[in-house]
Amino acid sequence: QVQLVESGGGLVQPGGSLTLSCAASGFAFDQYALNWYRRAPGSEREWVATVSSASDGAVAYAVSVKGRFTISRDNPKKTSYLRMNSLKVEDTAAYYCNIYRAGTDHWGQGTQVTVSS
Repeated sequence: QVQLVESGGGLVQPGGSLTLSCAASGFAFDQYALNWYRRAPGSEREWVATVSSASDGAVAYAVSVKGRFTISRDNPKKTSYLRMNSLKVEDTAAYYCNIYRAGTDHWGQGTQVTVSS
């Protein structure tokens, strides 16, 4: 079955950087777009970024993270990455990777990112 496992979260000071990973299994990873979302306490889930399945690896970002975050994928490793630079307190959230496959959203368990001094 589809499995998505996020890792790399932690506590970082404002202005710092983190790289999140999403290890995938149970499906043809290279055939699906990979999304990252986040949910802050008391807030709705927010889309963060997408990397397409196309060979050009087209990407898209939420306005709130554009220019600071970089999404990528390594198809042989079946892993997606979210590099987060210039982190702000408001980036504090649980981060989730996601695919939409066969009419169903699949989610990982999430990894917590806390930005605090």
